[in-house]
Amino acid sequence: MNTQQLQHLYWRAGFGPRPQEVAAGLSPAKALRQLLHEARAYEPIPSATLAGFQDPLGAVMAVPPGAPAPASMGAAGPAAAPPAPASSAPPGTASPAAAAPPLAPVEVLRPRSALALRRQGLPQLRRADLTPAQRKLQNESIRASFISMSTAWMDKMATSPGQLREKVALFWHGHFACRTRRPDDSLALLNTIREKALGKFPDLLLAVSREPAMLQFLNNQQNRKEHPNENFAREVMELFTLGRGNYTENDVKEAARAFTGWGYDAQSRFVFRERQHDAGPKTLLGQTGSWGGEDALRIILEQPAAATFIVTKMYRFFVNDVPDPAHIAPLAAAFRKSGYDVSDLLERMFSADWFYAPQNTGSLIKSPVALVAGLRRTLNLEVANDKQLLGYQKALGQTLFMPPNVAGWPGGRAWIDSSSLLLRLQLPSILFKNAEFAVRLKDDENDITPQTTGKERLVKNTETTHLPLAPIQQLLGPAPADKQPALLANFLLQAPLRPENLTLVQQVAAKADTPEARLRATLVSLLSLPEYQLA
Repeated sequence: MNTQQLQHLYWRAGFGPRPQEVAAGLSPAKALRQLLHEARAYEPIPSATLAGFQDPLGAVMAVPPGAPAPASMGAAGPAAAPPAPASSAPPGTASPAAAAPPLAPVEVLRPRSALALRRQGLPQLRRADLTPAQRKLQNESIRASFISMSTAWMDKMATSPGQLREKVALFWHGHFACRTRRPDDSLALLNTIREKALGKFPDLLLAVSREPAMLQFLNNQQNRKEHPNENFAREVMELFTLGRGNYTENDVKEAARAFTGWGYDAQSRFVFRERQHDAGPKTLLGQTGSWGGEDALRIILEQPAAATFIVTKMYRFFVNDVPDPAHIAPLAAAFRKSGYDVSDLLERMFSADWFYAPQNTGSLIKSPVALVAGLRRTLNLEVANDKQLLGYQKALGQTLFMPPNVAGWPGGRAWIDSSSLLLRLQLPSILFKNAEFAVRLKDDENDITPQTTGKERLVKNTETTHLPLAPIQQLLGPAPADKQPALLANFLLQAPLRPENLTLVQQVAAKADTPEARLRATLVSLLSLPEYQLA
């Protein structure tokens, strides 16, 4: 029984157990202590993942309205001429062009990344000023950066010893749903979430609320005392802290006034613009004072509903889609008492007897990210081009950094529909047999490249996937061939395997010619069962 509990813990607190971890025979309690210890270390995803981000918005100096385009640009404007090589000057440092006296209004700068120009405070073209060719180049550059960032994070999920940090960060990534066209801002937000994922929730909430990506996404850059914008304040209460029914429309208006003046500068740094802040008295959730943004967050988290809301949402993600009020109430009380300590909450959750109860094991549908990361981790998969896997995630309905809306991914049964279930069941065969399998990516109303044709949205697996069998064979030990399917099922599946499905797997394995082929066939058959979709 301890083995099944151990695997249950690894799937919920991470992305599944590796064979060597199961073979080590740790108790769930000791494994949890190890997970908590290994999660203490934090390493940011480096900005080097954005090395290829060359944004045409930063390629030339802005041309004032009415100014004639220079002859060197041609009739088509700045994009007519091929772009010059990117400057070698690192972001934030002055290049010879930047150090020179101010250029004439229509003079062209050497193209550099928009991030470099933004950090130097140099003007940039508006998107409306770009030609179709420039827009296409910009979209491709942005998409390449997001792919690089997603690949880097997926690699941490699959290989990092800090499994708990990455799994909790994935939860917060959906909780603080945000999408922008700026990869640099999105990466900064992700690293803030990853860094503070296991600390005190008030610290995480304040840090996220000050991130330029979030302020831009929820329009707080436009929140000024003369014309308050309520979007940010509303989502902070509805989606981040309290939930509907625990605040009034007047609370939203007063909180919006408290957040006036919160914004960011051209260098993507949080700024408080005092002249744009409404310093007058406000009554928020029953408390009156000249509140600012930090006061508003403090007052919100003083409400008992906040702890209950956050604990319930984490319970749905880590335990069961259907929350049990008998479990939620004591967890929420302890969460408030601890100062909203996330690590303490998770330790209590994963240590509870009910966490390992039958109704809570094998009861959650794996998200596309958890499914792909779990395949890589539990089987020690080596993929020649791991960017290929991102296409499958998108086809299954989850693209990192691109939540469907401000509420994030709905999760649960929403992960499964007729098309996604077919791909889920066929994915192991696609990966391990390197099949030429085409799958149409789902359209996204907020896609970076919404005009992509259906043909261009097809993903074909042509990459080599290496499945090392030694760790699996070590886990099986001297077990005879006819016993191996049942043993592998115990390792791979968190839901009980029906006898008829076990018989089918045994029949497929029996047709193999060699022990290696038999083991591979058994693995593919088990991974292709509906039971594997559950964690």
